[in-house]
Amino acid sequence: MTLTIGVDVGGTKVAGGVVDEQGNVLAHVRRDTPAKDQAGTRDTIVAVAAELATAYPSAMAIGIGAAAWIDATGSTVLFAPNLAWHDEPLRDYVAKAVGLPTVLENDANVAAWAEFRFGAARQAEDSMVMITVGTGIGGGVVLNGSLWRGANGIAGELGHIQSVPDGHPCGCGRLGCIEQYASGNALVRFARAGSMRDPERGAGLLVLADGDPHRISGRMVTEAAQEGDEVARDAFAQVGYWLGVALADLAQVFDPQVLVVGGGVVEAGELLLAPTERAYRDQLAQRRRFPVAEIRPAEAGNAAGVVGAADLARRI
Repeated sequence: MTLTIGVDVGGTKVAGGVVDEQGNVLAHVRRDTPAKDQAGTRDTIVAVAAELATAYPSAMAIGIGAAAWIDATGSTVLFAPNLAWHDEPLRDYVAKAVGLPTVLENDANVAAWAEFRFGAARQAEDSMVMITVGTGIGGGVVLNGSLWRGANGIAGELGHIQSVPDGHPCGCGRLGCIEQYASGNALVRFARAGSMRDPERGAGLLVLADGDPHRISGRMVTEAAQEGDEVARDAFAQVGYWLGVALADLAQVFDPQVLVVGGGVVEAGELLLAPTERAYRDQLAQRRRFPVAEIRPAEAGNAAGVVGAADLARRI
């Protein structure tokens, strides 16, 4: 059995695991990320990988998934918004320090790969598009059985497809990106606006926020919606609509076998997925004579980064 090491690097933690060929995590290590310390973050990754390599000397390679833009060669972190990295040659540094071949990839890509290989799209052999709905929106694309990284290594920025011309400003500098309408931040914005516009319909939500719409959080919106709060449910309906529109566009562009929806907001289940599915089908009504990709919730969970990175390492 071939064992590999996967390391998931985020702004708060570095998580590593030894993973077998079936995607099972056999051992796990977690350290805090010294996010403001470039060398410290790099050496924390090395420490995690080295600890696992020592415990499992048969491990053959290391895969790293980082919340960052990775260059086309898969060797250098070009920029990481939540880490102190600019043009960091991370792959070769880790490979030399630990003594194992190493793969470096964007965190959304490794999560998508985990879903393609072992999760919601494991029965697909050709293609999948995954969109992750969290504070913002990310994603990953698999075509012809391989990750599609683009000419410069930064493909899959699905949150920055423009959906509303001259819409809400986005952190990327554009206006009307889908991230501003179908993310966790958008959910909160819709809920706050709805509760201020119609406090009676949002009474349950306002109770959770101690009467202050500006204190409404995503978790509160989910809880209130589950209890039947109309404003909270409307917020999910709006996010679901825009997410369905985005998925329809992705289906038109890529014609994948499966569309996977992941990220923290998906924990709301049918509150989000039901309006998403309705909007998706409505948008593609003209294609009823042709098959379209099924929408499935992600299954790999919190281990997706470790599992996906480790499996990519197996393919060196």
